Amino acid sequence: MAKRFDSLSIADARRMALAAQGFDTARPKTKATQRHVDALISRLGVIQIDSVNVLVRSQELPLFARLGNHDRNAIPRATQQQKLFEYWGHEAAHLPVDVHPLFRWKMNAARTGKIAHWGLTSFYEENKAFVRRTLKYVEQHGPTTARELSTRTEKKGTWWDWDEAKVALEYLFLTGELMSRGRGSDFARVYDLPERVLPQRIIDAPTPSEHEARKQLLVRSAIAQGVATAGDLADYYRQKLATVKPLIADLVEEGELRVVAVDGWAEKAFVHRAAKLPKQLHATALLSPFDSLVWCRPRNERLFNFHYRIEIYTPKEKRKFGYYVLPFMMNGEMVGRVDMKADRSSGVLRAQRVHTEKGVKRSSINEALTAELAVMATWLGLDRVQIGHG
Repeated sequence: MAKRFDSLSIADARRMALAAQGFDTARPKTKATQRHVDALISRLGVIQIDSVNVLVRSQELPLFARLGNHDRNAIPRATQQQKLFEYWGHEAAHLPVDVHPLFRWKMNAARTGKIAHWGLTSFYEENKAFVRRTLKYVEQHGPTTARELSTRTEKKGTWWDWDEAKVALEYLFLTGELMSRGRGSDFARVYDLPERVLPQRIIDAPTPSEHEARKQLLVRSAIAQGVATAGDLADYYRQKLATVKPLIADLVEEGELRVVAVDGWAEKAFVHRAAKLPKQLHATALLSPFDSLVWCRPRNERLFNFHYRIEIYTPKEKRKFGYYVLPFMMNGEMVGRVDMKADRSSGVLRAQRVHTEKGVKRSSINEALTAELAVMATWLGLDRVQIGHG
């Protein structure tokens, strides 16, 4: 039985959070294997997907932060091996196939209209026959991209400028009637039927009730975060706080979760019944803006005293730190942020601007940052590193 915690210092809360997120294990001494990747994704429970590729696709960075150099095809390979699937788990995300049954209530709710999605639900209501024909096409022809079914007659506009075929496919993806069996070279989803994407054991697995599935997601959230407020527990798998509050209370009453007080936190927090303080940490890394350690901005401020906002969508003249800025963590502390770019044509990894946090001297992070950038350049197949100033 794990030691019972009634209160935690902020330092211990941070240690538990870092350990839960995989920073209690040293990186492999040689290149990480597929087994390392599979185990890490299973532990985190969700890897958020993002299309921005100025450095690397964001979903690759959480693996690098914890494993260092590894095969960049590891996620596509795990998908092909039926270990991962895509769904709206946090945002668009890679998820271990074992949690697929826990999201069926969400798929069913979208299919029945209990949950309405802006743009998709209304499209289906007005174009049911077209959506059914789209599903029939995939059934008969196999893996399909939106481009193959495109009804577009004019040049595509913005990223979200979807034509009717894409909207129909995305509706079917939302409802679970289609899945993604991977992505093409243009990063577009390749859609197919669930029975051709999932392993048979998952297809045959019973479907929990919505009540039970939500509770299981909360338990997984608690394990993956180490210590968390009710809002943190809800956010990890994008559940509504008002909906899950009674479920959290049930889990406490059942002994699955325990209530703790964290120094400096206004709200009570929760830990899993098996939670314990780690014996060691290996917590120096450059972090994706969408890493599950830092994607919840209010949690960052409570846990790390780190105020972070991504500035991709901020006009250039109004950016404070840069376009694609990665938090830099050293020994479990957020010590800086680095505006990163992979200049592939020149073979250069550019740390264009480096900013240290208040009270942190640049000289104190240079050695660790330089080492981290060198490992990243090797991983990305780039020849050298160029480091700018703040």
